[in-house]
Parts: sequence; C-alpha cells; structure tokens
Amino acid sequence: MNKKTKIWGLLLVIAALVCIVVVVQTFLRKPAATIKLASIPAGEYDPAVWGKYYPLEYESYKKNQEMAPSPTGFGGSEKVQKSVKEPEILVNFKGMAFSKDYTEDRGHPYAVQDLKETKRINPTTPGACMTCKTPNLIDIYKDMGWNYAKKPLTELFPRLKHPISCANCHDPATMNLRVVNPAFIEAMQRRGIDVKKASREDMRSYVCGQCHVEYYFEPESKKVVFPWDKGMLPEQMYAYYQEKPAGFDQDWLHPDSQAKMLKAQHPDFETWSSGVHGKSGVSCADCHMPYVRKQGQKYTSHWVTSPMRLTKESCMPCHTQSEVWLLERVKTIQNNVWQLQRTAGQTVAKAHEVIGKAAAVTKANKAELDKARELVRKAQWFWDIVAAENSMGFHNPDQVLNSLGRSIDMAHQAIATANRAAGTSF
Repeated sequence: MNKKTKIWGLLLVIAALVCIVVVVQTFLRKPAATIKLASIPAGEYDPAVWGKYYPLEYESYKKNQEMAPSPTGFGGSEKVQKSVKEPEILVNFKGMAFSKDYTEDRGHPYAVQDLKETKRINPTTPGACMTCKTPNLIDIYKDMGWNYAKKPLTELFPRLKHPISCANCHDPATMNLRVVNPAFIEAMQRRGIDVKKASREDMRSYVCGQCHVEYYFEPESKKVVFPWDKGMLPEQMYAYYQEKPAGFDQDWLHPDSQAKMLKAQHPDFETWSSGVHGKSGVSCADCHMPYVRKQGQKYTSHWVTSPMRLTKESCMPCHTQSEVWLLERVKTIQNNVWQLQRTAGQTVAKAHEVIGKAAAVTKANKAELDKARELVRKAQWFWDIVAAENSMGFHNPDQVLNSLGRSIDMAHQAIATANRAAGTSF
C-alpha cells in the first residue's frame, strides 16, 4: 500500500467517525431541549425560585433589567420623559397626572418600583392601579375580589412583593400558560371567549393582552374594565365610551378647552389584533419572545424586547429578506407614524388653546363651543390611541396612519368650529 493510499484510507476513517458522532448526537443522544417539569408551590412568585428549575428562561428574563434605546430609535427601555421629544403632551394632558410624569416604560422587573416612584401617585390613587404590575394580584384578588380596586394604593404597597414575572403567565404546577388578570377574563367572556379553553397559540398572545391594553376604572367601584363590548377598533371603543358605561364620562376635564377627556392606555393588544400579524396568526410571543438555542437546547426567550434585537429568531422564521432590509422596513414605518403623530398631537394642542380663547368671548355660541369640545375630545382620543401604543405604529400601520389622519382632521374641525363660535379667528 503506497503512501497516497494510506492517506486516503485515513481520511475515510476520520470521515466515518465524524458521521458516527453526528448520527449519535442527532438521533441517539437524549435531546438537549428536553426540560424536566418542576412543580412550583402555588403562591411562590419570586422569579429567582422559578429560575432554579428553569435557568435558561430565568437568565433571559433578567435581561429585562437592562435599560437601552430601541434599535429603531423609538421606544426602548430607558426611563425618559416623553414630553422631552413631544412637548405637546404637556398641553394635551394639562390638568391630569400624565402632564407631571409620563416616561417610557422600563422592563417588567421594574413594574412595582416604577409604580411606587411615579409622580402620578397620590394618597387617593386607587388600588386598581397595581392590577397589571405584580403576580401578587392573584392572592389580593382571591382575598378581596374587586374590593381591592377601591382601596388606597398605598395600603396595598406592602403586599406587592414582586414585579411582573413567571407567575403572571404560567401555572406553577404545570407550566401551562394562564391569564390572572380578572379584567381580561371578564372582557373576553363578554365577547364569548372562555380563556380557559383557549389554544396554546392563542395563549401566547393572551398572556400579553391581559395587560397591554386600553382600560378604564368604573367611577364608584374603581373596577378595571376593558372597553371592548362594541369591538376593539378605535372608533368602536370610542363609541363604547360615548354611552357612559357605569357612569364613566371622562378621565378628567381639560382646564383650557373644558372638554371631557379620555386617556388611552397602551392598547398594544387591540392594535395588533386587527393588524397583518395578528390576522395571520402570529402571536405576541413569536416576535417578542422567540425560540432561541443555547448549547443545543431550545427554549423561549423571556427577554421581552424589540424583535429587532433578535431579528434572526423573531422575524426570519417567516421572512426571507435580510436583517438589514427588515430593520430598515420597520424604521420606515415608525418614522412615517412618528411624523404624523407629532402633527396630530400639535394640532390637538392648538385646538385646546383656540377653544379656550373662544370660550372667553362673551357672546360665544355655546352650541358651537360644545361641538368643538366634542371634536377635540375625539381628535385627542385618535391621537392618543396611537401615541400610547408601544410599537410606534408597526403593529398595524394602516389603522394607525388612518387614526392619525382622522385626528388631524378633527382637530382642525375643532379649531374652525371654535372660531365660528367666537365669530373671530384665533
């Protein structure tokens, strides 16, 4: 056997050994993705305890403690006042708490801390405000029912031991996804949906939708209610509010325009639901908590963040375009929405100012003033339902741009109507 033949023989042996190793690793070795189910005691809400059994998930959850700007330039997890970039916020929310403190949201681990530190809290703030901030809601609701909602928030603070964490979304015994927010359960029941019978894929959005939603407090009970009885579109929710449910008429009275105003709250679930991803069956978790791998083990990332941080895992299971192309597409959508959002917010602010000046005119037409106030109320709702949402329009670009266009139009109508009421032009 010559030297050349020996070398080829050796190479063939090495190749055969490599093939054997690959076969063993792929087909015979116990899959690294197999995770042993741990039964965690009910009432255990400390994510660190859960993390002892699910270390990869917990390691990724802790990344929510990081504070950084968004890859697209919008949103992010830095605690900065929104009014720095959008000074019209100070005018549009004049007379209510959001004019004092309105920051970008930080990650879930900061939910309780940020609630305690916000300037929007005072001694009369109802306990309902902690509904979406902690898994301790489970025990509080079990003990008090909805009565907790009207208790002073400061009285409940000692019971808020942990921020949003594992128990908000997982049954500790089975690890199945679950919803713990009674307001979401009741709202879905009114829509004919029993969340206990929901599919796992639906639950991958419901666990997010139990909190990332629009809501209001009933005036007497302070019970948290989602305004979905007529539908989840901006127009449908506004129509619901127009019927003054449970006597709810306004969040506050604007001191300049004297309009009865509504404050929208992070309507991510509603906006996503009628968008292309929602309609196509793409869940919240598919994008914001994608499947990832570490040392061959597949698990769900619990770093709830922008899909643009994990584009390959979040977007590319479905999209074939490059990561650069996908990021630029998102930036384009968000830039377009941002421009119209600023225009809408500024036009609404101008409407409040003009209505206030028109009302000061002695012989101003009251009927026209009331019409102007209704127009600015609705214009601000259509602006705020976008501005308060966390995707800067990406969850539903068509609907969002339509909402902002309508907001601008109604704000201009409010200005014209107020000027007509005063018989002048402010």
